[in-house]
Amino acid sequence: MKTDLPSRISERPVVVIGGGTLGRRIAAVFRSGGASVRLVDPSEEQRTAAASYVEETTGELRARLDADAIGSLKPFETFAAPSDAVPGAWLVIEAVPERLDIKRPLFAELDRVADPDALLATNSSSYASREVLTDDVTRPERVLNMHFAMPPRSMAVELMSDGQTADGVMELLDRELRVFGLEVYIAGAESVGFIFNRIWAAIKREALTVAAEGVSTPEDIDGIMRANMGLAAGPFAMMDQVGLDVVLDIEQHYLDAYPWMPATARDYVRTYVDAGRLGRKTGEGFYRYDGR
Repeated sequence: MKTDLPSRISERPVVVIGGGTLGRRIAAVFRSGGASVRLVDPSEEQRTAAASYVEETTGELRARLDADAIGSLKPFETFAAPSDAVPGAWLVIEAVPERLDIKRPLFAELDRVADPDALLATNSSSYASREVLTDDVTRPERVLNMHFAMPPRSMAVELMSDGQTADGVMELLDRELRVFGLEVYIAGAESVGFIFNRIWAAIKREALTVAAEGVSTPEDIDGIMRANMGLAAGPFAMMDQVGLDVVLDIEQHYLDAYPWMPATARDYVRTYVDAGRLGRKTGEGFYRYDGR
């Protein structure tokens, strides 16, 4: 499908919708590479924390780059008109919770307020971009998945078409994202979980099942995974970092996509979420965190 590709990219801002754990990291990547970044989050607390994180992380990220200048960061409470958060941007990245009831109306509004040539990307870790589309999205050819890992620890980003993404979009992003030190991987077909997360989901699901069945504990499972695979952190510590409420949403999505899979892993995570133990963000998940 044909569409106008973004032009004058170096002169136009990047917009990140959502200032949570990953949204602020994405903002840091682009700002460190010289981009003008607009970060949108309705929570003043999130906007303040995100701005602090971006400032603190800039040095580490810039060490990877040859950028001439540091970019800028401007926070916004909303992107809805008459806000000027989105107009003028060449790229808008959604990094909101893993819920289609949030993502679908958001993309409909972004399609309305963004410049005609702006690319609209979802950072969803499990939903294909096809699933965020509604009839209110008039230009599906500029929508795609752009899934980031956890920069600066990992600079991998996965791209995946919504099935209608225009010719040339992936090639443009493959070129432009590398300017910011990102490693780009393009999925050749629609895949729940893309490339890495599809493989990681199987590991995570089996780790949760082993713990749920009483075969081992989260601590010992993490220990043996670190010992045998050289991981810096095991699956349970990593899930605590992501947030167990997010993990629960992802596990539910996999069950919706593959209803033949057992629900043991999802149900085990739910016991922690129901108890308010969401991981690092609440001070306790599979582990306890003091002084968070």
